Amino acid sequence: MASRTSFNLNRLYIILDPAACPDRSLVDVLAASAEAGATLFQYRNKTASMKDAYPEAVALRQAATKAGVLFIVNDRCDLALAVNADGVHLGQGDLPLALARKVMGPDKLIGISTHNATQVREASAGKPDYLGFGPIYAPGSKIDHDPVVGLEGLRAIRPLTSLPIFAIGGIQIGQVRDVMEAGADGAAVISAIMKAADIREAVRAFLARMPTPASPAP
Repeated sequence: MASRTSFNLNRLYIILDPAACPDRSLVDVLAASAEAGATLFQYRNKTASMKDAYPEAVALRQAATKAGVLFIVNDRCDLALAVNADGVHLGQGDLPLALARKVMGPDKLIGISTHNATQVREASAGKPDYLGFGPIYAPGSKIDHDPVVGLEGLRAIRPLTSLPIFAIGGIQIGQVRDVMEAGADGAAVISAIMKAADIREAVRAFLARMPTPASPAP
């Protein structure tokens, strides 16, 4: 298995949430996005039971393997392990990082959502693999979201960590360049891809506005 440090944690991070577009197949979204160049995906389903989430996650894991892309599960370490996901993404109310690392093992990716400078410092001290930070703009997929931090908030926390940062929250194609210039390594998007009329075209448009970093050292 590849070392965690060999993964490219940057550019476009697509969150697959059935609530964002219930009529669209998540597997189809992943396949189309991967075909267009996306390499990092997260399965997020805040309402499904384990019984319902498992087959959905299995299908996505299989599609991700076929496409050769990274597959992360939101919140649930048990589900991530059950489908052999590449990692788990933790919110502030989820399992603490140290415990999650014990559960997941040394080779799985762990990301953490952060919303302010204190959370960025605390999360960085635990040495996860990357941070999510936001919401940068008002999210299209959440009503009860944390306070909007804006580009100013992103610029302010960038010096606080050397970890890759994925900006999240209402980011559209026309805003992604500003987000990257404000210090993000990538942008995590939901509605802008899930609801796009042409998924491949939307993915290509996002990627065209994101600088291509150097490959990590082996």
